[in-house]
Amino acid sequence: MIDITLNNGIVMPALGLGVFQTPPEETTAAVVSALGTGYRHIDTAAAYGNEREVGRGIVESGVPRDEIFVETKVWISDYGYDETLHAFDKSAGKLGVDQIDLLILHQALPGEFQKTVDAYTALERLLADGRVRAIGVSNFMRSHLDALIEQTTVVPAINQIELHPYFSQPDVQAADAERGIVTQAWSPIGGITSYRGGGKSAFEEPVLLDIAARFDKSAAQVMLRWGLQHGRSVIPKSTKPERIAENFDVFDFELTAEQMGAIDALDTGVRGGPEPEAVTLEAFGREIPEA
Repeated sequence: MIDITLNNGIVMPALGLGVFQTPPEETTAAVVSALGTGYRHIDTAAAYGNEREVGRGIVESGVPRDEIFVETKVWISDYGYDETLHAFDKSAGKLGVDQIDLLILHQALPGEFQKTVDAYTALERLLADGRVRAIGVSNFMRSHLDALIEQTTVVPAINQIELHPYFSQPDVQAADAERGIVTQAWSPIGGITSYRGGGKSAFEEPVLLDIAARFDKSAAQVMLRWGLQHGRSVIPKSTKPERIAENFDVFDFELTAEQMGAIDALDTGVRGGPEPEAVTLEAFGREIPEA
């Protein structure tokens, strides 16, 4: 296992299980499987609709709560100071925890950025009160980080962004590094390239398959190792126990500088997820249930 020390001194396992698009009825079993395999970091979000099942999986795993790093996200519909404080209560209640290890804002909401600032100010309050151990953001571009940091006090510990060999966002990574922010990759094995339609699947990329064959590993394992060696956090998603175990089996080999460079060169600059500047309450807002 590789750990990352965040900018406030909190230690976070670099590799975690992501549960984006994991149906609630499959989430508990996936979390139990991951924790049984050795994962100690689970990433969810209010908008995923499976926080309660994540909490149930943590309990059913038998792993002590203080050994598990729990990360979740506030959705844009709950932005605003008081609204975000309440969003914490909703998430903590569903997760069944008193303290959340990492709470982040899910999007920048550029068109109503004051709501974003107010929401982040609420995260600062939660951090000061000890109800969360670290705070951060997701899908923030350089300009969003600049605007947020100018108007708040605590530099985000994490910026979770779409990041895989076909879309590595070097400018955002550089912006994070300049500010001491850890870049965390969602879709780190390029899963979004498989289901976005018309795109080239990273799992079939010859460069990755060739490197994988040299280590007797899979393309997914090579992509995760690439991310970890770059110092990033990676949160691959799977519901299959064998895939969950495979994604965790990435600590017994090391890519060469040449191999790392070959993977870096795969970047196409083509985003698979939503354009951050296009995220609005009108298009993406939805109510997050109380329970």
